[in-house]
Amino acid sequence: MFDIEIPEDEIIKKIETPLMHDFVKISSKDDPNKFCILPQHFVDNYLERVKNMEVFDDDIWVVTFPKCGTTWSQEMSWMIGNNLDYKKSTEVLLDERFPFLEAGGLADKIPMDTFEICENMPRPRYIKSHLPLFLLPDQLWTVKPKIIYVARNPKDTAVSWYYHHHNLHGYQGTKADFMEAFVKDLVLYSPMNQHVIDFWNIRYEQNVLFLFFEEMKRNLSQEVKKVMKFMEKDYTQEEIDILCVHLSFDSIKNNKMVNKEVDIKNWMQMTGREYNPEDFTFIRKGKVGGYKKELTEEENDMFDEYIKKAEFEIEYQF
Repeated sequence: MFDIEIPEDEIIKKIETPLMHDFVKISSKDDPNKFCILPQHFVDNYLERVKNMEVFDDDIWVVTFPKCGTTWSQEMSWMIGNNLDYKKSTEVLLDERFPFLEAGGLADKIPMDTFEICENMPRPRYIKSHLPLFLLPDQLWTVKPKIIYVARNPKDTAVSWYYHHHNLHGYQGTKADFMEAFVKDLVLYSPMNQHVIDFWNIRYEQNVLFLFFEEMKRNLSQEVKKVMKFMEKDYTQEEIDILCVHLSFDSIKNNKMVNKEVDIKNWMQMTGREYNPEDFTFIRKGKVGGYKKELTEEENDMFDEYIKKAEFEIEYQF
């Protein structure tokens, strides 16, 4: 079903970390152009289990390439699907309400089986994944639960992914190396273009809702209404306005049930570091166009070329 190989480009070794290492290229035997960069630990412990996972028609899945508004989309869809249960959302961690399917396969020191956690959740299950379409459970395409996919422009995504990899995963290399690896499709979960395009191509399927991070920033109320319709929920405009306040950037960033502070502390502990919220927050800036202050002219040109490869199939939002 899959071919597993170690990429020859030495840049891939430069972006590994003490926790995330031994990156391999997982390719589909049916279509070698479909591939994904993940740790060998995922291949050994999660790959086959995820592909063969039992799926239920009342599942809700949020799937994204990393740093494309995943946490934001999780809280939005969970709130809409759970009748605006603010009490539970402020008492139970988002990771418990909406666990990350393959997280335990990303680093060998993660002390939990996140596949098993998702598998045994009470229904309806809310499940998050960053896996590309071809690595997700086969039953997603036969059982057809609701899938919400969120895309973001690659420049902002790469900058956010770099800071996440540096601050959370303990990456000690340069930003330049990370950006080079990103456009070479060699960072974790790469390639981004194909990840987005595969879901863009099925966006008209009845059980798929395709959103853009940038549109959520421009008009959150409008996107909330899209998700409501998709999830067959109906709320008043007043309820939508209150939800949008709950989902505002400042609210999410300061909400300890959502902002991943617990995750950060755990990751810091695994890498022998102490957590200082002034140094790093999981939800960083959440801006559209923040890359303009981060990428060099050469890197910006490099990303322009990267984006051109996808322009005939998807027009990223900026």
